[in-house]
Amino acid sequence: MDCPCKNLPGSHSDLDWIRITACLVNAAFFGAFGSSYLYGYNLSVVNAPALYIKTFYNQTWMERYGEPIGADMVTMLWSITVSIFAIGGLLGALCVTLLTKLIGRKGTLLLNNGFAVIAALLLALGEKARSFEMLIIGRFVMGVDSGIALSALPMYLGEISPRHMRGSIGQFNSILICLGVFTGQVLGLPELLGQESRWNFLFAFLALPALLQLCVLPFLPESPRFLLMERRDEAGAEKAFRAFLGKKDVSKELEEVHAEGRAQNTLHMASVTELLLNPALRWQVITVIVTMACYQLCGLNAIWYYTNGILRDSGFAENVIPYIVLSTGGIETLAAVVSGLVIERIGRRPLLIFGFSAMAFFFGLLTVFLNFQDQYTWMPYLSFTCILAVIASFCSGPGGIPFVLTGELFEQSYRPAAFMIAGIVNWVANFAVGLLFPFMQESLQTYAFLVFLVVCVLGAVYLYFILPETKNKTFMDISQSFAKINNVPLGNKEIENELPPGVSLLLYILYFDSLK
Repeated sequence: MDCPCKNLPGSHSDLDWIRITACLVNAAFFGAFGSSYLYGYNLSVVNAPALYIKTFYNQTWMERYGEPIGADMVTMLWSITVSIFAIGGLLGALCVTLLTKLIGRKGTLLLNNGFAVIAALLLALGEKARSFEMLIIGRFVMGVDSGIALSALPMYLGEISPRHMRGSIGQFNSILICLGVFTGQVLGLPELLGQESRWNFLFAFLALPALLQLCVLPFLPESPRFLLMERRDEAGAEKAFRAFLGKKDVSKELEEVHAEGRAQNTLHMASVTELLLNPALRWQVITVIVTMACYQLCGLNAIWYYTNGILRDSGFAENVIPYIVLSTGGIETLAAVVSGLVIERIGRRPLLIFGFSAMAFFFGLLTVFLNFQDQYTWMPYLSFTCILAVIASFCSGPGGIPFVLTGELFEQSYRPAAFMIAGIVNWVANFAVGLLFPFMQESLQTYAFLVFLVVCVLGAVYLYFILPETKNKTFMDISQSFAKINNVPLGNKEIENELPPGVSLLLYILYFDSLK
C-alpha cells in the first residue's frame, strides 16, 4: 500500500518541494504519537495514583509476610518505581545505534512498540497478580521504550523533512511530549481514572498509542537518507522522497544526499569512540552535550515538584488543585505548538537563547516571591504565575530544539552515535535530578531555584557564543559552519560570516593553542 502524498492546502512557493504532504504529516504525527507522546505521558501519569500504588505495596507486603511494610521500605519501593524509568531510558539510548543500523529508523520505531505493549501489560496487571515487582519491571521496560524513542524519532523526522521545514517537523517530538504530559494529567483526574479502583487503567492506556502506530507506520516510507546512504537502495530512496515531498522529480534531493556521502571520509556508521575522537566534530559534540544537559538540569522537573505546594499555600482547596494543575500542561502544549509554528521563521539559536534566558529571569522572580510568600496573601499567585512563565519559556525552545539540533549537527555516518551520546547525557542528567533535587531542596529551601538560574544562564551564554544558526541549511552546510572553530579547513569562505558573535576570538585562541 503506497503512502498517501497529496499536497495539503497551502501557499504555492517557487520552492515547490517545501510543500507539506499528507505523507510527511502522517509520518511525523504517528511517529511521535507512538513514541514521544508515551514519554510525556509517563512523566505525569504516576502522580495521580501515587497514594494508591503505595497502598497496594503495603497490602501485598502484608499478604506475603504477615506484617505491615515499614515507612522506609514504602519510600524506597516508590523511589525505585519512579527512578528506574530513567535507568531503562539509559539502556534504551545505548541500544539506538545498533538498532537503527540493523533495521533502520522506521524499523526501530516499529520494534519499540513491543516494549510499550509489554510495559502496559506489566503495569496494568501487576495489581491483579499481587506483584509490585511487575510495576517496577514495567516502569523499567517503559523507560527502555522512551530511551529508544527519544533518539530514533528525532533521527527519523530530521531525515525525512525538507530542510526548509526540518525544525517544524522536528517539533512534533516536543509537541507530542507536552500533549502526553497533559493527557496524563487529564486522565488522572478523580472523575476519570484517578481512583483507587481504576488506576491500573491509567497504565493500560499505554498500549493504545503503540498499537495505533503499529497500524499506520508500516505503510509510510523509511528514511530516504538511510535507504540511499546505508542500504544503497536508490530506487527505494527515490520513492520515499517522492512520497514525502509530493513531487516526481527528486533528482536534486538525491544528488544532495550523494554529495554528502562523497564528502564524508567514511561511509560506515561511526562508533561513539570514533565520534568523540574526531577533531572535526569536537564542538558539535560539546554543543550537543551542553544543550542536552541543560535540557534536563534547567529545573523544569523541580517546578513540577513545587506546583502543588504553592497552590496549597495560595488557599486553594485540595480537591481543586488537580484541575488548576491542568493549566501547566495546557501552557506547556500551547508553547510547544507556537514554537513549532515560528521555528523556521525565527531560527533555532534565538529560540534556545531566549528560552534559557527567560527561564533564568523567572527563576529569579520565583525565588523572590517564594521568600515573601508568607507575608502577603497575594504573593502565592505571583509565584504560580512565574511557574507558568518558566514552563512556557522552556517549551518555547529548550523543550524540543535540543533533539532537532542533535540530528542537524551531524552528517549521516555520525548521526546514530551522536544520538547515543545525547541520550546518555539526557538520561543520566534526568536520573541525577531525580536523585539529588530532594536533598538540594532540603538544604537550600526556596533558594534551590538559584542553582537552576545559573544553569540556564550558562546554557544561554554558551549557545550565544558557539552555536551557529542551522535553519534552512543542508547537513553539509551545518558541518562547514563548525569547520573553522574546529580548526578544520573551510570548504566555503562565506561560512566565516555565518559564525555567531564571539567565535572569531575563540578561533584565535584555539589556533595558538594548537601550535603549542
